[in-house]
Amino acid sequence: MAFGISRHELNEWKSKCSQGKIAFLTHYWVEPRFPGVKTITKVGCCDLERLKEWCLANGLNPAYIHFREEFPHFDLIGNKQVEILKKEHLTDHLLRFKLW
Repeated sequence: MAFGISRHELNEWKSKCSQGKIAFLTHYWVEPRFPGVKTITKVGCCDLERLKEWCLANGLNPAYIHFREEFPHFDLIGNKQVEILKKEHLTDHLLRFKLW
């Protein structure tokens, strides 16, 4: 379940994805399979080749891209989430969700 984001933020992410841009959406998240994990960052892009290249450039396996619905994305959690948010200079995500 996702929470902690506004409709505007979600729509902005969807718009960037649809334009073929790499887009980041961090939100609070509860998933029993990952105890202690409270946030997730969805890295989306409707240009699948671009998303696959982004994954490879960041040491991530593109086989884990979620092809659900119309917005393909890769889920980042834990240390890799923090590492990539720092690399992408998304300080606002790190501070807002107390990841830093």
